[in-house]
Amino acid sequence: MTEACVYFDHWHFFRTWISDPFRVAAIAPSSQSLGRLITGEINISHAPVLELGPGTGVFTRALLDRGLQESDLILVEYGAEFSRVLNRRFPNAYILNRDAARLIDFELPVSSGVGAVVSGLPLLSMPPRKVMAILRSAFSHIRAGSSFYQFTYGPRCPVPRPILDRLGLKAIRIGGTVRNLPPASVYRITRRRSTISPRSFTQSV
Repeated sequence: MTEACVYFDHWHFFRTWISDPFRVAAIAPSSQSLGRLITGEINISHAPVLELGPGTGVFTRALLDRGLQESDLILVEYGAEFSRVLNRRFPNAYILNRDAARLIDFELPVSSGVGAVVSGLPLLSMPPRKVMAILRSAFSHIRAGSSFYQFTYGPRCPVPRPILDRLGLKAIRIGGTVRNLPPASVYRITRRRSTISPRSFTQSV
């Protein structure tokens, strides 16, 4: 990415944070180091991949660096200003301007579910009911045995244990980076019983 693009991303992100700090919850885009960490277990075999809250596309670029094509990516971005940036930068990706908590009944353009979910959403700033709705929606589209990757600035998993228990999920910290503002960690969230299908998961919650 050029220096001009980096400057644009930081200014655009900061301006959006000023106007709606609870939705963005960070003053700068995620770093390339965090992008490599959160996508490090993903490869072309996981296509298609669902990304929630891609913002200016730092994690999206990291997914492309992992060998995926733009056409392998489904980008769900609620902010119209970020959606416009994503449409310019990733014209061949499927970009959906929609609330990630309202995907459970939405038909994504895939026939057998997604192989991974990468989330840039600020779960720590959201109420528990919203966090639960996002996870329910995401796991209704994830193939059996696949994972949901979430970063956080906090000292522990951003999904509280009661929510994980309620949804039959488990979370494992896979790493952290200090080369981010602020330093961040990444968690892998999976179903506790990998034999549960996306459909039965939706019905059981």
